[in-house]
Amino acid sequence: MATSVVIVDDHELMAQALSGLIQKFDTYEVLFEAYSGQELTQKIHYDLIPDIVLLDIHMPIMDGFMVCEWLKTHYPSVKVLALSMSDKEESIIRMLKCGAIGYLLKGCKPHELKHAMDAVVSQGYYYSGYVASHLINNVNPNVLDNSYGSPRLNEREISFVKLACSELTYSQIADKMCVSPRTVDGYRESVFEKLDVKSRVGMVIKAIQIGIYEVP
Repeated sequence: MATSVVIVDDHELMAQALSGLIQKFDTYEVLFEAYSGQELTQKIHYDLIPDIVLLDIHMPIMDGFMVCEWLKTHYPSVKVLALSMSDKEESIIRMLKCGAIGYLLKGCKPHELKHAMDAVVSQGYYYSGYVASHLINNVNPNVLDNSYGSPRLNEREISFVKLACSELTYSQIADKMCVSPRTVDGYRESVFEKLDVKSRVGMVIKAIQIGIYEVP
C-alpha cells in the first residue's frame, strides 16, 4: 500500500514541483497540495489523513510551527517532515518541539528527499547530515537533568547523555567518565532502549522533544 503524502507550501510552483517529483517515487502517492496552513486545515479530514506532511516553515498568517502544532493536536498520527530554506538552530529545535520528526533543507537533491521519506516511514525520523551534525554540535549539555521523570535514567546514564550531546567521540566520552569503551557501549545501549531511539542523533532529538533542552 502506498504511503500518502500532503505538501504544504505557500509557493505554488514549489508545491507542484514537489508533487510531480514524489508521484514518480515508488510506494508514495500525493493526496493533495495546500498553499497555506489554513488551506491544509480545511482540506484534511478523518477520511483523508496523510501518512506524511511535507511542511514549509515560513508561510504568512499560519506558519509551519503553528501548522505542526495543529497537526499534532488534531491528527497526532501524521508524520511531519519540515522542508525549509532555514538552517538556523532555533528553527530546527523549535520545529522539533512542535512535533516534527524530520527536517530537510530545500537545497537537497531528489534522492535525499526520497531517502528522508523512507527513513521517516521505517525508523520514525530523519535529519540531513548537515542538520544532524549541527544539532549535536550545538546542543548545550548542561541543561540535561533527570527532573522530567520519564524516561528514567540513572546518574551515569544522565552523565553519558550530557557528554553525548556534544562533539565528543564515544572513546573520548569513556575517557571523560573514567570507564572503559565497553562500559560506555553499555550506557549507550541502555539509553537508546529507554529513549526508544536507534542513533546518537535520535537521542539528541529525543532529548529536545521531551523538553530537557530549551531554545535559548
